[in-house]
Amino acid sequence: MDAHTKLKPITPEEEAALAELYADFGTEHLMPLWTQIDDLMPKHPAPKAVPHVWKWSKLYPLAKRSGDLVPVGRGGERRAIGLGNPGLGGRPYISPTLWAAIQYLGPKETAPEHRHSQNAFRFVVEGEGVWTVVNGDPVRMSRGDLLLTPGWNFHGHHNETDKPMAWIDGLDIPFSYQNDVGFFEFGSERVTDYATPRFSRSERLWAHPGLRPLSGLQETASSPIAAYRWEHTDRALTEQLLLEDEGQPATVEQGHAAIRYVNPTNGGDVMPTIRAEFHRLRAGTKTPGRREVGSSVFQVFEGSGAVVLDGKEQRLDVGDLFVVPSWISWSLQAETQFDLFRFSDAPIMERLSFARTHVEDAHR
Repeated sequence: MDAHTKLKPITPEEEAALAELYADFGTEHLMPLWTQIDDLMPKHPAPKAVPHVWKWSKLYPLAKRSGDLVPVGRGGERRAIGLGNPGLGGRPYISPTLWAAIQYLGPKETAPEHRHSQNAFRFVVEGEGVWTVVNGDPVRMSRGDLLLTPGWNFHGHHNETDKPMAWIDGLDIPFSYQNDVGFFEFGSERVTDYATPRFSRSERLWAHPGLRPLSGLQETASSPIAAYRWEHTDRALTEQLLLEDEGQPATVEQGHAAIRYVNPTNGGDVMPTIRAEFHRLRAGTKTPGRREVGSSVFQVFEGSGAVVLDGKEQRLDVGDLFVVPSWISWSLQAETQFDLFRFSDAPIMERLSFARTHVEDAHR
Protein backbone atom coordinates (compact mmCIF):
# COMPACT_ATOMS: atom_id res chain seq x y z
CA MET A 1 0.00 0.00 0.00
CA ASP A 2 1.30 3.47 -0.84
CA ALA A 3 2.40 5.37 2.24
CA HIS A 4 0.12 8.25 1.34
CA THR A 5 -2.95 6.08 0.77
CA LYS A 6 -5.60 6.80 3.37
CA LEU A 7 -6.98 3.85 5.27
CA LYS A 8 -10.73 3.61 4.99
CA PRO A 9 -12.64 3.90 8.25
CA ILE A 10 -13.20 0.61 10.05
CA THR A 11 -16.81 -0.52 10.26
CA PRO A 12 -18.48 -1.58 13.53
CA GLU A 13 -18.59 -5.14 12.20
CA GLU A 14 -14.86 -5.13 11.42
CA GLU A 15 -14.06 -3.61 14.82
CA ALA A 16 -15.99 -6.38 16.56
CA ALA A 17 -14.29 -9.04 14.45
CA LEU A 18 -10.88 -7.56 15.21
CA ALA A 19 -11.62 -7.55 18.94
CA GLU A 20 -12.65 -11.19 18.71
CA LEU A 21 -9.43 -11.99 16.80
CA TYR A 22 -7.27 -10.42 19.50
CA ALA A 23 -9.20 -12.21 22.22
CA ASP A 24 -8.60 -15.53 20.44
CA PHE A 25 -4.90 -14.67 20.15
CA GLY A 26 -4.81 -14.27 23.92
CA THR A 27 -6.57 -17.58 24.50
CA GLU A 28 -3.97 -19.39 22.41
CA HIS A 29 -1.02 -17.44 23.88
CA LEU A 30 -0.28 -15.70 20.58
CA MET A 31 1.10 -12.17 20.22
CA PRO A 32 0.89 -10.27 16.94
CA LEU A 33 4.16 -8.67 15.88
CA TRP A 34 2.47 -5.60 14.42
CA THR A 35 1.43 -4.39 17.88
CA GLN A 36 4.88 -4.88 19.48
CA ILE A 37 7.53 -4.26 16.82
CA ASP A 38 8.81 -1.01 18.36
CA ASP A 39 9.51 -2.82 21.62
CA LEU A 40 10.86 -6.05 20.11
CA MET A 41 12.94 -4.43 17.35
CA PRO A 42 13.91 -0.88 18.39
CA LYS A 43 15.94 1.31 16.03
CA HIS A 44 18.83 1.06 18.51
CA PRO A 45 19.30 -0.63 21.91
CA ALA A 46 16.85 0.75 24.46
CA PRO A 47 17.93 -0.91 27.72
CA LYS A 48 15.69 -1.16 30.74
CA ALA A 49 18.84 -1.10 32.86
CA VAL A 50 19.94 2.44 33.70
CA PRO A 51 23.38 3.92 34.35
CA HIS A 52 24.01 4.15 38.07
CA VAL A 53 26.80 4.85 40.57
CA TRP A 54 27.23 3.05 43.90
CA LYS A 55 29.40 4.90 46.43
CA TRP A 56 31.95 2.82 48.35
CA SER A 57 31.44 5.14 51.31
CA LYS A 58 27.89 3.77 51.55
CA LEU A 59 28.56 0.17 50.48
CA TYR A 60 31.33 -0.69 52.92
CA PRO A 61 29.53 0.42 56.12
CA LEU A 62 26.46 -1.58 55.07
CA ALA A 63 28.64 -4.63 54.43
CA LYS A 64 30.24 -4.18 57.86
CA ARG A 65 26.83 -3.99 59.54
CA SER A 66 25.81 -7.20 57.80
CA GLY A 67 29.04 -8.76 59.10
CA ASP A 68 27.94 -7.94 62.64
CA LEU A 69 24.45 -9.38 62.18
CA VAL A 70 24.45 -12.09 59.48
CA PRO A 71 26.45 -15.32 59.92
CA VAL A 72 28.22 -17.12 57.09
CA GLY A 73 27.37 -20.78 56.62
CA ARG A 74 25.03 -23.25 55.00
CA GLY A 75 21.89 -21.62 53.68
CA GLY A 76 23.21 -18.16 52.95
CA GLU A 77 26.61 -19.56 51.92
CA ARG A 78 28.16 -16.13 51.32
CA ARG A 79 27.79 -12.72 52.91
CA ALA A 80 27.49 -11.11 49.50
CA ILE A 81 25.31 -8.06 48.79
CA GLY A 82 24.23 -7.78 45.16
CA LEU A 83 24.05 -4.41 43.41
CA GLY A 84 20.57 -4.12 41.91
CA ASN A 85 20.15 -1.92 38.86
CA PRO A 86 17.31 0.56 39.57
CA GLY A 87 15.83 -0.10 36.12
CA LEU A 88 15.49 -3.87 36.44
CA GLY A 89 12.49 -4.10 38.72
CA GLY A 90 14.12 -5.23 41.94
CA ARG A 91 16.20 -8.04 40.47
CA PRO A 92 19.66 -8.38 42.09
CA TYR A 93 21.34 -7.78 38.73
CA ILE A 94 23.66 -4.90 37.91
CA SER A 95 22.82 -5.44 34.20
CA PRO A 96 20.80 -7.99 32.18
CA THR A 97 23.90 -10.19 31.82
CA LEU A 98 26.13 -9.34 34.82
CA TRP A 99 25.99 -9.65 38.59
CA ALA A 100 28.16 -7.67 40.99
CA ALA A 101 28.30 -7.74 44.76
CA ILE A 102 30.37 -6.66 47.71
CA GLN A 103 31.37 -9.70 49.77
CA TYR A 104 32.45 -9.34 53.39
CA LEU A 105 34.30 -11.92 55.49
CA GLY A 106 34.94 -11.26 59.16
CA PRO A 107 37.98 -12.15 61.29
CA LYS A 108 38.77 -15.89 61.33
CA GLU A 109 35.59 -16.64 59.35
CA THR A 110 35.24 -19.39 56.75
CA ALA A 111 32.82 -19.46 53.82
CA PRO A 112 32.21 -23.15 53.02
CA GLU A 113 32.90 -24.76 49.67
CA HIS A 114 30.45 -24.98 46.82
CA ARG A 115 30.47 -24.90 43.05
CA HIS A 116 28.14 -23.64 40.32
CA SER A 117 27.89 -23.38 36.57
CA GLN A 118 28.19 -19.61 36.67
CA ASN A 119 31.62 -18.09 36.05
CA ALA A 120 32.93 -15.86 38.84
CA PHE A 121 35.82 -13.58 39.71
CA ARG A 122 36.88 -11.43 42.65
CA PHE A 123 38.61 -8.07 42.56
CA VAL A 124 40.21 -6.61 45.69
CA VAL A 125 40.10 -2.84 46.08
CA GLU A 126 41.46 -2.84 49.64
CA GLY A 127 42.64 -5.17 52.39
CA GLU A 128 44.23 -8.60 52.60
CA GLY A 129 44.21 -11.68 54.82
CA VAL A 130 41.71 -13.89 52.98
CA TRP A 131 42.60 -16.97 50.94
CA THR A 132 40.16 -18.37 48.41
CA VAL A 133 40.61 -22.09 47.83
CA VAL A 134 39.81 -23.15 44.25
CA ASN A 135 39.67 -26.90 43.67
CA GLY A 136 41.99 -27.37 46.64
CA ASP A 137 44.47 -24.67 45.60
CA PRO A 138 44.80 -21.87 48.22
CA VAL A 139 45.00 -18.46 46.53
CA ARG A 140 46.06 -15.31 48.40
CA MET A 141 43.76 -12.30 47.97
CA SER A 142 45.52 -8.93 48.10
CA ARG A 143 44.83 -5.38 47.01
CA GLY A 144 44.65 -4.95 43.25
CA ASP A 145 44.46 -8.68 42.50
CA LEU A 146 42.01 -10.26 40.08
CA LEU A 147 41.09 -13.80 41.15
CA LEU A 148 39.18 -16.30 39.02
CA THR A 149 36.68 -19.01 39.89
CA PRO A 150 35.56 -20.42 36.53
CA GLY A 151 32.29 -22.31 36.36
CA TRP A 152 32.01 -25.68 38.16
CA ASN A 153 35.15 -25.22 40.25
CA PHE A 154 34.78 -25.88 43.98
CA HIS A 155 35.70 -22.80 46.00
CA GLY A 156 35.56 -21.51 49.56
CA HIS A 157 37.17 -18.65 51.49
CA HIS A 158 38.93 -18.35 54.84
CA ASN A 159 40.12 -15.27 56.70
CA GLU A 160 43.27 -15.94 58.68
CA THR A 161 43.48 -12.53 60.35
CA ASP A 162 41.82 -10.59 63.14
CA LYS A 163 40.48 -8.02 60.67
CA PRO A 164 37.56 -8.20 58.24
CA MET A 165 38.03 -8.02 54.48
CA ALA A 166 35.71 -7.01 51.64
CA TRP A 167 35.98 -7.33 47.87
CA ILE A 168 33.74 -7.31 44.81
CA ASP A 169 32.39 -10.43 43.12
CA GLY A 170 31.45 -10.49 39.45
CA LEU A 171 29.46 -13.29 37.83
CA ASP A 172 27.36 -14.06 34.77
CA ILE A 173 24.34 -15.02 36.93
CA PRO A 174 21.68 -13.08 34.96
CA PHE A 175 22.85 -14.52 31.63
CA SER A 176 22.90 -18.04 33.11
CA TYR A 177 19.48 -17.57 34.71
CA GLN A 178 17.79 -16.31 31.54
CA ASN A 179 19.18 -19.22 29.55
CA ASP A 180 18.47 -21.93 32.16
CA VAL A 181 22.01 -23.29 32.32
CA GLY A 182 22.58 -23.16 36.08
CA PHE A 183 23.70 -26.03 38.32
CA PHE A 184 24.77 -25.77 41.97
CA GLU A 185 26.41 -28.24 44.35
CA PHE A 186 27.47 -28.01 47.99
CA GLY A 187 31.02 -29.01 48.85
CA SER A 188 32.74 -29.57 52.16
CA GLU A 189 31.50 -27.80 55.28
CA ARG A 190 35.02 -26.41 55.40
CA VAL A 191 37.47 -25.36 52.74
CA THR A 192 39.76 -28.25 51.83
CA ASP A 193 43.04 -26.46 52.52
CA TYR A 194 43.75 -23.83 55.15
CA ALA A 195 47.30 -23.24 53.94
CA THR A 196 48.41 -19.67 53.31
CA PRO A 197 51.05 -19.78 50.56
CA ARG A 198 52.25 -16.56 48.99
CA PHE A 199 51.57 -17.99 45.54
CA SER A 200 49.03 -20.61 44.50
CA ARG A 201 50.00 -23.74 42.59
CA SER A 202 48.33 -22.40 39.45
CA GLU A 203 50.45 -19.22 39.59
CA ARG A 204 53.63 -21.18 40.07
CA LEU A 205 52.83 -23.14 36.92
CA TRP A 206 51.22 -20.49 34.68
CA ALA A 207 51.99 -16.94 35.81
CA HIS A 208 55.31 -16.42 34.03
CA PRO A 209 55.12 -13.76 31.27
CA GLY A 210 55.41 -15.23 27.79
CA LEU A 211 56.00 -18.76 29.06
CA ARG A 212 53.69 -21.77 29.00
CA PRO A 213 54.23 -25.21 30.55
CA LEU A 214 54.44 -28.08 28.08
CA SER A 215 52.27 -30.05 30.50
CA GLY A 216 49.36 -27.72 29.69
CA LEU A 217 49.21 -27.33 25.92
CA GLN A 218 45.50 -28.07 25.63
CA GLU A 219 43.20 -25.05 25.27
CA THR A 220 40.87 -24.34 28.19
CA ALA A 221 37.62 -22.35 28.14
CA SER A 222 38.72 -20.27 31.13
CA SER A 223 42.16 -19.16 32.21
CA PRO A 224 44.08 -21.63 34.41
CA ILE A 225 45.64 -18.70 36.30
CA ALA A 226 43.88 -18.32 39.65
CA ALA A 227 45.25 -14.85 40.43
CA TYR A 228 46.45 -11.95 38.29
CA ARG A 229 48.65 -9.96 40.64
CA TRP A 230 48.58 -6.21 41.02
CA GLU A 231 52.32 -5.79 40.65
CA HIS A 232 52.16 -7.09 37.07
CA THR A 233 49.12 -4.97 36.19
CA ASP A 234 50.70 -1.85 37.67
CA ARG A 235 53.98 -2.42 35.84
CA ALA A 236 52.25 -2.97 32.49
CA LEU A 237 50.27 0.27 32.80
CA THR A 238 53.31 2.23 33.96
CA GLU A 239 55.37 1.02 31.02
CA GLN A 240 52.65 1.94 28.51
CA LEU A 241 52.67 5.53 29.74
CA LEU A 242 56.47 5.65 29.76
CA LEU A 243 56.51 4.42 26.15
CA GLU A 244 53.97 7.10 25.27
CA ASP A 245 56.35 9.68 26.74
CA GLU A 246 59.01 8.32 24.39
CA GLY A 247 56.73 8.82 21.39
CA GLN A 248 55.72 5.15 21.01
CA PRO A 249 52.09 4.27 20.11
CA ALA A 250 51.60 2.21 23.27
CA THR A 251 48.37 3.59 24.78
CA VAL A 252 44.70 3.33 23.83
CA GLU A 253 44.41 7.12 23.63
CA GLN A 254 46.64 9.99 24.67
CA GLY A 255 47.12 9.66 28.43
CA HIS A 256 45.02 6.50 28.65
CA ALA A 257 46.78 3.17 29.28
CA ALA A 258 44.81 -0.07 29.46
CA ILE A 259 45.34 -3.82 29.65
CA ARG A 260 43.14 -6.87 29.17
CA TYR A 261 43.56 -9.95 31.34
CA VAL A 262 43.89 -13.00 29.06
CA ASN A 263 43.68 -16.76 29.07
CA PRO A 264 47.23 -17.99 28.32
CA THR A 265 45.98 -21.16 26.61
CA ASN A 266 44.30 -19.31 23.75
CA GLY A 267 44.98 -15.58 24.08
CA GLY A 268 41.28 -14.92 24.61
CA ASP A 269 39.28 -13.63 27.56
CA VAL A 270 39.81 -15.03 31.04
CA MET A 271 36.34 -16.60 30.98
CA PRO A 272 33.95 -17.35 28.11
CA THR A 273 31.28 -14.89 29.30
CA ILE A 274 33.29 -12.16 31.06
CA ARG A 275 36.02 -9.76 29.92
CA ALA A 276 38.26 -8.11 32.50
CA GLU A 277 40.37 -4.99 31.93
CA PHE A 278 42.26 -2.35 33.87
CA HIS A 279 42.48 1.32 32.84
CA ARG A 280 44.80 4.11 33.94
CA LEU A 281 44.35 7.77 33.01
CA ARG A 282 46.89 10.50 33.57
CA ALA A 283 45.69 13.46 35.63
CA GLY A 284 43.68 15.79 33.41
CA THR A 285 42.90 13.17 30.75
CA LYS A 286 39.40 13.00 29.27
CA THR A 287 38.34 10.06 27.13
CA PRO A 288 36.04 10.54 24.12
CA GLY A 289 32.42 9.59 24.58
CA ARG A 290 31.53 6.13 23.34
CA ARG A 291 28.63 3.71 23.08
CA GLU A 292 28.97 -0.06 23.06
CA VAL A 293 26.56 -2.95 22.65
CA GLY A 294 26.62 -4.94 25.88
CA SER A 295 27.11 -3.81 29.46
CA SER A 296 30.15 -2.91 31.57
CA VAL A 297 30.89 -2.35 35.25
CA PHE A 298 33.77 -0.22 36.55
CA GLN A 299 35.27 0.13 40.01
CA VAL A 300 37.66 2.93 40.94
CA PHE A 301 40.87 1.46 42.34
CA GLU A 302 42.91 4.60 42.91
CA GLY A 303 42.59 8.35 42.41
CA SER A 304 39.61 10.56 41.75
CA GLY A 305 37.73 11.81 38.72
CA ALA A 306 34.33 11.62 37.11
CA VAL A 307 32.28 9.61 34.67
CA VAL A 308 29.82 11.13 32.22
CA LEU A 309 26.93 8.69 31.82
CA ASP A 310 24.31 9.53 29.21
CA GLY A 311 25.31 13.19 29.44
CA LYS A 312 25.27 13.37 33.25
CA GLU A 313 28.57 13.88 35.08
CA GLN A 314 29.09 12.05 38.39
CA ARG A 315 32.16 12.36 40.60
CA LEU A 316 34.03 9.20 41.59
CA ASP A 317 36.36 8.23 44.43
CA VAL A 318 38.19 5.06 45.44
CA GLY A 319 35.91 2.03 45.61
CA ASP A 320 32.96 3.59 43.77
CA LEU A 321 31.28 1.35 41.18
CA PHE A 322 29.19 2.29 38.17
CA VAL A 323 27.38 0.38 35.44
CA VAL A 324 27.14 1.29 31.76
CA PRO A 325 24.13 -0.43 30.12
CA SER A 326 24.09 -1.29 26.44
CA TRP A 327 24.45 1.68 24.05
CA ILE A 328 24.56 4.27 26.84
CA SER A 329 27.21 6.91 26.18
CA TRP A 330 30.06 7.18 28.67
CA SER A 331 33.40 8.91 29.10
CA LEU A 332 35.96 9.31 31.88
CA GLN A 333 37.61 12.40 33.31
CA ALA A 334 40.69 12.15 35.56
CA GLU A 335 41.39 14.71 38.28
CA THR A 336 44.42 12.79 39.58
CA GLN A 337 45.98 9.66 38.14
CA PHE A 338 42.85 7.57 37.79
CA ASP A 339 42.92 3.75 37.98
CA LEU A 340 39.79 1.71 37.23
CA PHE A 341 39.02 -2.01 37.01
CA ARG A 342 36.44 -2.93 34.36
CA PHE A 343 34.48 -6.08 33.53
CA SER A 344 31.94 -6.65 30.79
CA ASP A 345 29.91 -9.16 28.79
CA ALA A 346 31.95 -8.43 25.63
CA PRO A 347 32.86 -12.11 24.96
CA ILE A 348 29.16 -12.94 24.62
CA MET A 349 28.45 -10.00 22.33
CA GLU A 350 31.46 -10.68 20.13
CA ARG A 351 30.89 -14.42 19.83
CA LEU A 352 27.28 -13.83 18.79
CA SER A 353 28.31 -11.04 16.36
CA PHE A 354 26.23 -8.40 18.15
CA ALA A 355 29.21 -6.25 19.16
CA ARG A 356 29.20 -2.67 17.92
CA THR A 357 30.98 0.46 19.15
CA HIS A 358 30.48 4.12 18.33
CA VAL A 359 33.14 6.65 19.39
CA GLU A 360 32.55 10.37 19.08
CA ASP A 361 33.82 11.62 15.72
CA ALA A 362 34.71 8.04 14.72
CA HIS A 363 32.98 4.80 13.79
CA ARG A 364 34.27 1.25 14.09
